[in-house]
Amino acid sequence: MNPKFSHDRYLVRKQILSLVGAKIDIFDSDGREILFSQMKAFKLKEDIRLYGDSTMQEELISIQARSVIDFSATYDVVDSVTGEKLGSMRRKGMKSILKDEWVILDASEAEVGLIKEDSPLMALLRRFLTNLIPQKFHVEMGGERVALFKQDLNPFVGKLNLDFSLDSANKLDRRLGLAAAVLLVVIEGQQG
Repeated sequence: MNPKFSHDRYLVRKQILSLVGAKIDIFDSDGREILFSQMKAFKLKEDIRLYGDSTMQEELISIQARSVIDFSATYDVVDSVTGEKLGSMRRKGMKSILKDEWVILDASEAEVGLIKEDSPLMALLRRFLTNLIPQKFHVEMGGERVALFKQDLNPFVGKLNLDFSLDSANKLDRRLGLAAAVLLVVIEGQQG
């Protein structure tokens, strides 16, 4: 596997003034840009790609919505190099009105994990005080917490700190974890 997917900590940052589609920089714990993501603009279905860098010469991961507009949308995550389906992320539509929740599906569509906002009370406060209270997401697989995604307090720039250090057994494929984080920055960021 590409060494860019072997880190325990990442910072995912959405670029501010992107005129054509969402652009996202992904840094390692030393602050080096190691991945770049871009959501294709003017598409009816979300189409997000992760590249080895901002030149976009090496596509590593594809994240594509299955349907045009869906409150409980499912996004397929594919390793662009091997063509292997890594899994999918499905937004829990009605539940996500009050508290953001996503289901992690494996390649055969079995539910293997959950990404959920930290608490219903904090989630409700965030809905009314947009961008003033950072979001925090717990990633669980088999009832065990494997990662924490924590938003920086910045009302202008979408930043998400990823910590996979809890996942000592490597239950969550980092490629799928990074795809989930990019989705949270892009999709949840569109609603805030």
